[in-house]
Amino acid sequence: MTEVTRRTFVKGSAAALAAGQLIGTANSWAGANEQIRIAVIGVHGRGNDHVQAHQAEENVEVVAICDPDRKVLADRAAQYKSKYGKEMKTYVDMRDLFADPEIDAVSIATPNHWHALATIWACQAGKDVYVEKPGTHNVYEGRKVIEAAYKYQRIVQHGVQLRSSPALQEAVNLLRDGVIGNVYLARGLCFRIRGSIGKKPSAWAPEHLDYDLWLGSSQWRPFTENIVHYNWHWNWDFGNGDVGNQGVHETDMCMWGLGMTQLPDKICAMGGKFLWDDDKETPEWLSTNYKFTRENKMIQFETRPWNTNSEEGATVGNIFYGSEGYMVIKGYGTYETYLGRDRKPGPKRSEEGNHFANFHKAIRSRKMSDQNGPVETIHLSSSIAHLGNISFLTGKTLDFNPRSERFIDNEEANHYLKREYREPFVVPEIV
Repeated sequence: MTEVTRRTFVKGSAAALAAGQLIGTANSWAGANEQIRIAVIGVHGRGNDHVQAHQAEENVEVVAICDPDRKVLADRAAQYKSKYGKEMKTYVDMRDLFADPEIDAVSIATPNHWHALATIWACQAGKDVYVEKPGTHNVYEGRKVIEAAYKYQRIVQHGVQLRSSPALQEAVNLLRDGVIGNVYLARGLCFRIRGSIGKKPSAWAPEHLDYDLWLGSSQWRPFTENIVHYNWHWNWDFGNGDVGNQGVHETDMCMWGLGMTQLPDKICAMGGKFLWDDDKETPEWLSTNYKFTRENKMIQFETRPWNTNSEEGATVGNIFYGSEGYMVIKGYGTYETYLGRDRKPGPKRSEEGNHFANFHKAIRSRKMSDQNGPVETIHLSSSIAHLGNISFLTGKTLDFNPRSERFIDNEEANHYLKREYREPFVVPEIV
């Protein structure tokens, strides 16, 4: 295993700066036969899926992997060498990776609190980006990611893969064409079994984990096994609960289906922890209403963590309600319609898509218009989750100005729009 060190980053950055080429112009691609060289950042969980998805595509190669856990990094490097017959570069610090001129794009599967800063750094280094949902940890970060993508002319793809499903693209077109009449309400369903995570005491971080890097922008706090490597989802410093985990797929589907291009103006969330006394900070159960007064539409979103019924056969999905019927979205690529008061079956289809292949297509064309998960969805669909969480945390129904993106007459709520960053891991005002 070849581990690139911090010294390599400093030396490479100095040379690039001297040449005036640290931030370059957009790559030009010869076409489908031009190989795209990708690095995957965060390979313990979802990042492993990223590696396999990129490797499965023609003329795409994962050339490097990055993780602050050296044990995870070594194990994955050995696994991929055995599976793919090649040795990938390995990095502990993503800043070293960004200085590598042999990397064209990065695929980010870190904890949520790293998504925006990693994306911005990648754009500044001239890399295209695929970033897992939610693309941000708070509302402030969304605008900064958009600014970075446009400033540095980068393809930034959000991991909202429902948008690459031919069936769901058809479903949205049918909604636009009035298949169920005037659509006034979209529901998002996130019913996932999430058991107790128990309680774990503070401890010394294991030697193989660079805990300072893992913490990133979060304020220093003692290590506990209950945040590394998955349960960070349920801790406010690193995650956003299930509405900001699985739920982003469903909130994004709501926004897409309703054709929303700005955030709601009224938010009301209620929920809590009712089942287990454990280390989770985020609510187990959460129900949130979002109102778009100008458009006269609403979104309802609900997480359920344990044994429950389905809704029209869906436990993870969406339901759109219109004046002439309703549409059910199931999973990642199935829709069904039911028309009239007698619920007569209407159009339906089931077909998932390849969101990673769509990313590769956009890299080659250099056209943001080719993207199914454009950078704007990072802000809008992630912020829906953040606004719901803020309503829950304040315990209030909130009025929000979608133009200024500030809460009206509520400084407590506005405090949650941005986090207090820990140097040097700061999402800057000027990207």
